[in-house]
Amino acid sequence: MNASLDDCLKTALDAADIAREITGRHFRTRLAVDNKQDQSPVTIADRETEEAIRALIRSRHPGHGIFGEEGGNQIQEKHWHWIIDPIDGTRSFASGRPTFGTLIALMDARKPALGVIDHGILDERWVGTTGSGTTLNERPCATRRETRIGHCSIYATSPDMFDEESMIRFRELADRCQYRVWGGDCYCYGLLAAGYTDIVCEADLYPYDYLPLVPVVEGAGGIITDWDGNALTLDSGDKVLATANEKLHLAALALLNR
Repeated sequence: MNASLDDCLKTALDAADIAREITGRHFRTRLAVDNKQDQSPVTIADRETEEAIRALIRSRHPGHGIFGEEGGNQIQEKHWHWIIDPIDGTRSFASGRPTFGTLIALMDARKPALGVIDHGILDERWVGTTGSGTTLNERPCATRRETRIGHCSIYATSPDMFDEESMIRFRELADRCQYRVWGGDCYCYGLLAAGYTDIVCEADLYPYDYLPLVPVVEGAGGIITDWDGNALTLDSGDKVLATANEKLHLAALALLNR
């Protein structure tokens, strides 16, 4: 990691600490939940967390762009820009389930250079940086080596994220796995990076949902792309496939695209 990226990693970790403090203060306090224009839920904790992270980034890296779920896109063609999802899993957060997390990424032009998945209530933090591997609570972690679909578990946050066509494609893959698990939001991808599950296959996602995951999954030895096998960028569609290794990924893609 170069000195500039070291500084940015410190900012990302400090931002995750800020998120822990704010979300921890609000968790299980019976917050009001509003619906945004797209009918996804939002709370004061989402807004407070993103505002605080934005303020930190602006103070330390005034030349960087910022794209957050709640505050919109302020990238403006800047080379370095940050991606923020202050609470990934607002439904879980608002209903007292501790698997919600904070997602933070730094983009080096179009490619994520570092990513953080932070689960403050569970005291688990995954950090991935280009060329440095992935850690879970500062210890190296790695994906599983299983390559047989029939011996794999598969995660997705909810069946509601799939339309009719994408559900058919999802089932082509999921029905051949040993078992499927619903729920988890970004926690699913942390579990994959730590070697506890094999496949995460989801739809109806946005760049702030998936770009922070890329360095974490790849740094642990996994593969994460869209459903056509293309690298994830700001311009990718809504579908994401993450797997524990390349051979498994190719097999999963073949089933999704039968």
